[in-house]
Amino acid sequence: MTVSDALRGRTVAVLGGTGPQGRGLARRFAAAGLDVVLGSRDADRAAQTAAALPGRVRGAANADAAATGDIVVVAVPWDGHAELLTELAPALAGKVVVDCVNPLGFDRQGAYALPVAEGSAAQQAAAILTTSTVVGAFHHVSAVLLEDPDLDTVDTDVLVLGDDRAATDLVQDLAAVIPGVRGVYGGRLRNAHQVEAFTANLISVNRRYKAHAGLRVTDV
Repeated sequence: MTVSDALRGRTVAVLGGTGPQGRGLARRFAAAGLDVVLGSRDADRAAQTAAALPGRVRGAANADAAATGDIVVVAVPWDGHAELLTELAPALAGKVVVDCVNPLGFDRQGAYALPVAEGSAAQQAAAILTTSTVVGAFHHVSAVLLEDPDLDTVDTDVLVLGDDRAATDLVQDLAAVIPGVRGVYGGRLRNAHQVEAFTANLISVNRRYKAHAGLRVTDV
C-alpha cells in the first residue's frame, strides 16, 4: 500500500462510520496509516466502534468528525442523506467530500435504483454543499470484504466521479491505499446516477452466486 504525498498529513473523516460500509472503509484507511475520525449520530457508539479498529481511529459525533476531517466520506443511509448534509454544510465548507451513498429500494424482487430529483446522491450532495468539492466514489466496494481482517487485498476498481481534477486525483489516491483497489476516473458528477444504480445489479449478482462481486475496468 502506498500513501501519496497529497494524502500525507490529512485526516479522513467517515460520516456514518458505525455502519458496515463506513466502518469497513475506516478500517482500511487506518490500516494504510491514515488518521481517521469515525462519525456517528451517537458519539459514544462511534468511540466504541473506533476502539475496535486497528490504527489511528477515533470516534466522534458526525458534526465533530465533519469539522475535523480534511477529506470527508459520506456513508450514511440514503433516507438521512439530505438532512445530514444540510446540517453539516458549514463544517464541510472548503473540503473534499466523497459521497458513496447508493439510493436503493428493496422489495420481494430485490434491489432497485430510486429516482433522485437532482439526478443522483452525489449531485444532491453537490447541490447542498455549494462551498465543498463533491466527488462520488466507493459505491461498489463490498462492506463484507472491507471488514474482513483476514483479507489482505480487496479485488476491485473504484469508479471516481467529479468535476474537479485535483479532487478526483486525490480520491483515486485514497482508493489506492487499500491493497488490491484501484481508483479509475469515471466521468463528471452528472454521470453518477448510473454508477450508483449499478449497485442494484451487483446485489443481484451477489445473491444469485453467493458472492461479494466487485468491478474491474479492463484496458486501462
